[in-house]
This record gives sequence, C-alpha cells and structure tokens, in this order.
Amino acid sequence: MDEVPGSVGTSASFSLRLGQAIFSSASLLFMSLGVEFYSYTAFCYLVTIMGLVIPWSFTLAMVDGYSVLVKCPLRQPGILLIIVVGDWVLSILTLAAACSTASVVDVLLHANGPYGPPKFCSRYKISAAMAFMSWFLSLASSLFNLWLLPSL
Repeated sequence: MDEVPGSVGTSASFSLRLGQAIFSSASLLFMSLGVEFYSYTAFCYLVTIMGLVIPWSFTLAMVDGYSVLVKCPLRQPGILLIIVVGDWVLSILTLAAACSTASVVDVLLHANGPYGPPKFCSRYKISAAMAFMSWFLSLASSLFNLWLLPSL
C-alpha cells in the first residue's frame, strides 16, 4: 500500500495538524482580544468552533508525531473512519464559522452607525482570516485521509 502524503501518521499530516492548531488558536486569540465578541452570535459561534478544533487538531498532531517517531503509520480502518468523519464535520463547521464571522464584520464595517469600533473590526477580520486558513488546512487533511480510506 502506498503512503499518501498528508494522511494520518505522516510528517505532512503532522504539519497540517500543527498548522490547524496554530491558526485556530490565533483566530480564538484575536476574537477574544475584543471583549465585545459575545454581542454577536456569529462571533460566539466562531469561538465555540475554534474551541473544538484546537484540541482535535492538537491531539491528532500528537498522534501523528508519535507515528512519525516510531515509524508506524496508523492504518486501522475504524480509527481512520472516525478521523475522516471528525475532520469533515469540523471542516464544515469551521467554514461556516469563518464565513459568518466575515459577513458580520463586513456588515459592521459598512453599516452607518456606531456598531463597532474600527480597532475591534480589524481584530475580527484577522480572526476570520485565521479561521479560513484553519479551514483550508483542515480540508486538505480530510481530503488526504479520505483518499487513503478506500485503500484499507
């Protein structure tokens, strides 16, 4: 069986997972710096989803790191199926959170009225951008693992 770059247990997967955890943490950090994020449901949704993505990505990064160190890739169909389903669910939720946050920030920037100070809106824009980056890495990781699943 060929090793798919980016699938569970490879160094590329470790890099993808570490990137997901870093971008998700950055998104959560920038959103939490503006203490007024709880006023908008989309921002609360992003905080919740990033709070789920961080431990998921970090745990799988540790599994990938261990697999790389012992040179034993994870190839059990049941575990891989759980990882693929978890990746797809979190990928879709991350995309939804990033899109909703970006749209609310756009509305706040173009609305006439005191809906949000510009310094908070720039933080929220950076948070949405980091969420999109996390989603992109999550999508890549889930596609690589989905590609590997039928070969087992």
